Amino acid sequence: MFQRILVVCVGNICRSPVAEAMLRRALPHKSLSSAGLGALVGQGVDPAARELAEAEGLDVSGHQARQLTRAMLAEADLVLVMSDGQRRAVGELSPEALGKTMTLGRWLPESPAIPDPYRKSRDAFLHVHGLLREATGAWASRL
Repeated sequence: MFQRILVVCVGNICRSPVAEAMLRRALPHKSLSSAGLGALVGQGVDPAARELAEAEGLDVSGHQARQLTRAMLAEADLVLVMSDGQRRAVGELSPEALGKTMTLGRWLPESPAIPDPYRKSRDAFLHVHGLLREATGAWASRL
């Protein structure tokens, strides 16, 4: 059913590439990609996010941030965003994609929003990394 999964955040250097890598490991038979609503195009994964990802054996070394496009949304079967605001932004870019766009944190017990750790403390990155791990695990068990 959901074969092509697109993970979206703002810059495509912290949350979405790490979540993409987590989902890729859990769902090797699916096609996974990521993009940003305001991508820092061409940049690699933020050093703090990369360190935490690599500590878990995730390879994010080849990632290059890319800007979200209508074509990417059209190709995806499922679009996972970090907040309701990002879901609305996807809907503004591509109204037809709104029905297949959900928050990555949808199954989390507290809040479905996963905060942006960019330019914040290591503790913020640790907190977000834990949320990403929990959220991707919940999605993987349902996909």
